[in-house]
Amino acid sequence: MSGAEQAVRAKALALLAGDSELAGLVHGVFDGVPPRASAPYVSVGGAEGRDWGTKDRTGREVQLTLVLNGVGESADRGAVARIEAAAEALRGAAGGWTVVGARTVRTRFAFGRDGGWRRETIVRCRCLAG
Repeated sequence: MSGAEQAVRAKALALLAGDSELAGLVHGVFDGVPPRASAPYVSVGGAEGRDWGTKDRTGREVQLTLVLNGVGESADRGAVARIEAAAEALRGAAGGWTVVGARTVRTRFAFGRDGGWRRETIVRCRCLAG
C-alpha cells in the first residue's frame, strides 16, 4: 500500500471514529474486519490505488471501501448518511497528500446467511502529492 492509500485510510478512520452522531448509532469503527464485534458496526475495508496526476504533480487515485455491517431487515439510514458525509469530508490534507476530489462511485447492499447485512460504499479519492 502506497502512502496515498495509507493517508486516505487514516483520514477516513479519524473522520468516522470522531463522528459523535455515528458513535450513537453503531458499536464501533474498525480498521478492517474486527475479529469479534456485534452489529451494527463500521469497518474501513480495502484501499486500491493507481497512478493519477497532473502534468506537473504526482498523484494517486485511491478507491476506498467503507462498510456498514448490521442485523435486521434493512440498513440504518442515519448511519448510512453519516458514512456518506464522512466520504464527502475526505477532501483536503491527508498525511502529506492533498485529496482534491472525493466522491462515492458505487454502493452495494447484500444480505448474509446469518440474518445480517452489509452495505459497502466505494469512494474514489484523487490525491496529489505534497
